[in-house]
Amino acid sequence: MVDKTFYRELGLVNTRDMFRKAMAGGYAIPAYNFNNLEQLQAIIQACAQTGSPVIVQVSKGARNYANETMLRYMAMGAVRMAREMGSEIPICLHLDHGDSFELCQSCIESGFSSVMIDGSHLAYDENIALTRKVVEYAHAHDVTVEGELGVLAGIEDEVSAEHSTYTKPEEVEDFVGKTGVDSLAISIGTSHGAYKFKVRPGEQPPPLRFDILSEVEKRIPGFPIVLHGASSVVPAYIELINRYGGNLEGAIGVSEEQLRKAAASAVCKINIDSDGRLAMTAKVREYLANNPREFDPRKYLGAGRQELIDLITHKNRNVLGSAGRV
Repeated sequence: MVDKTFYRELGLVNTRDMFRKAMAGGYAIPAYNFNNLEQLQAIIQACAQTGSPVIVQVSKGARNYANETMLRYMAMGAVRMAREMGSEIPICLHLDHGDSFELCQSCIESGFSSVMIDGSHLAYDENIALTRKVVEYAHAHDVTVEGELGVLAGIEDEVSAEHSTYTKPEEVEDFVGKTGVDSLAISIGTSHGAYKFKVRPGEQPPPLRFDILSEVEKRIPGFPIVLHGASSVVPAYIELINRYGGNLEGAIGVSEEQLRKAAASAVCKINIDSDGRLAMTAKVREYLANNPREFDPRKYLGAGRQELIDLITHKNRNVLGSAGRV
């Protein structure tokens, strides 16, 4: 029988076993977005050192930026880097917010082990039809699929929405049953980007809608739930960026306390993108400001990479609970 999986030759795994263990263990798998070599190096080093399974994910825009052929070999290199560090952590390569069947198909054939098809902007029946089509193709290649119900506000790469639309718990059973997805991204109050909430100075952002999450859990017990837009927008990074010439006034994210609560529930995958961007930007700005004669990218990008390693180490150990779960 011909092996129809494309990702195994890269050393990658899909999310099925990852999610099963996370659900049983009461933690969440970190899903870190990356765009370049330094970000991927940081993710793999931090996860290997903390013994955390990891999903490395790219958006359509990041795939175009990195080049799909280069990305394939970067993923292979990431696995080999972890093994050379003496780590056997499972690594999944995931498409974040795929917007068409053709894109998902292309990613699967180039070695992705998991894809997300985001039909949340479509009418409900159209979302089902598109998601089902992707699932049928992906499952023929043992690739897992994430779908989405509800819309997150904010901007991140090509994904943009002005207002959130909370997931309707009464739709989840029907959607999961008709599409055959392996996991479901829901909207409970998170949003994309660094400006997740609009609050007045001194006010706290609104809490996540754990009542919706609880109702979803009741309707599809034991089914993997995904949380998008879950960066904490670390205040120290905002302060550094603004101190060294940036302008990110009013940026605010999801508290780590709420993420810890979510990770202990049916949420078994938590996406973190903006925090990684902010960490690297903060340290690159700081380094260049303090070393005005420096022009070696290894120096300033290296500073950003080290900060990202520290951030991911903290997230794995203290927020998601994924450290030591191999």
